Amino acid sequence: MKRLLILLGKIIVKTLNLFGRNAGNLPGIILWHLSRHKCCSIFKVDCPVIAVTGTNGKTSVTNCIAQLFEKSGKKIIINKEGNNLDTGICSLLLRHCDMSGRVKADYLILETDESHVPVVYSQIKLETLIVLNFFRDQLDRNGEMETLIQKINGFCKTFSGNLILNGDDPNTARLGRANPKNKNVRYFHAEPYAFATDKIFEASEGRFCPFCGEPLEYEYYQYSHIGKFLCKKCGFGNHEPYMTASGIDLEKPVFTAGGHTYSPKLNSIYNVYNMTAVASAAKLYNISQKVTDAVISGYTVKNGRMENFMLGDRKTTLNLAKDPVGANMTLRVMNEMKGEKELLFVLNDNIADGLDVSWIWDINFSIFERVTRVVTSGTRAYDIAVRIKCSGYDASKIVVRPDLDKAVEELASTPGRKFVIANYTAVQPTRSALKRYISKHGGSKNE
Repeated sequence: MKRLLILLGKIIVKTLNLFGRNAGNLPGIILWHLSRHKCCSIFKVDCPVIAVTGTNGKTSVTNCIAQLFEKSGKKIIINKEGNNLDTGICSLLLRHCDMSGRVKADYLILETDESHVPVVYSQIKLETLIVLNFFRDQLDRNGEMETLIQKINGFCKTFSGNLILNGDDPNTARLGRANPKNKNVRYFHAEPYAFATDKIFEASEGRFCPFCGEPLEYEYYQYSHIGKFLCKKCGFGNHEPYMTASGIDLEKPVFTAGGHTYSPKLNSIYNVYNMTAVASAAKLYNISQKVTDAVISGYTVKNGRMENFMLGDRKTTLNLAKDPVGANMTLRVMNEMKGEKELLFVLNDNIADGLDVSWIWDINFSIFERVTRVVTSGTRAYDIAVRIKCSGYDASKIVVRPDLDKAVEELASTPGRKFVIANYTAVQPTRSALKRYISKHGGSKNE
């Protein structure tokens, strides 16, 4: 039966490829139904499997870890396109297996949707799980965050492999206690950076100890509920870091981890945490320092993630934000930058975004600094405009342009530094609109 499913899956992949489709998900969907919802169980995976999960940052961290092994001369398989559900992973493995379903590689490195960690790795043996963070995200698909954490916690109760956790997020750090017999739990941590605070300014999901219910006490907050915390009653949070980021200077930018100083191309505390997770994986797998430095210091992102454009002579940074924390992090980067700037916020409510856009009320627009004008666009342009107005921002400085091309024209009509925030289905249309403006008025696609 498994051989028949493999044959059918490969035929579907070939057929889709002939029509110019990448076969990223559909073959897996078909096999999911035919295999009684266990499409990943038809494969034979003998190589070590490394999975990266979490609300934000898993694509960047997965790609960096893949580069660690590629630059070390290893053959890896990765879902670089981001198809991170069981059906997408099944489609990936179909392209890399023989007719018996055997997958041949040195390492299988998989970005995995948080809700699908228990699903996929009940069918494929997992060696290392890296958990970055947990925030409220797509409530109409995932439900409340606690429900999601409990699913992964249930998986971790019987998992004895390597577990690399963000020790500064109580929602991920708690997974380290799921299986007391697992001696392979490691935490990464970051010392405070220049804009860390002693009070919380953004939506938070980690205020109480998950074990005894007491309020957590924070030494400092980096962003949202990420920071140095401790439960004074039961000691939760008092774990020894496996990897610590220190000497963080986002002006340069530089940080030190594992005794080595890195110069990343992206200057945000969010990226420092991502790269510290990468450094943790490099240490665990004995990757050479030369390779690790090349990956961490050389990594950059495009495709709408802190991507730079020049609209004429106006430097413009576009960033994807699919949840409150993603938006708040972009606002932090914008606020921490000196000088005046303007913002374009593009908000859609398509199925892939989540039809519920109430998450925008967890964005902290009250921290605006030197933001002289805001343009809003997308299918919910007026909703985001109202949200920003209700934060206390001057309504006369808000311009609503539901049409994206008109919104970009409006943004570029004045001089100065520009930022663009777009949610999931809005980010690629926004990139296209920025490129159309450049083609018409001049500038460059990337700086």
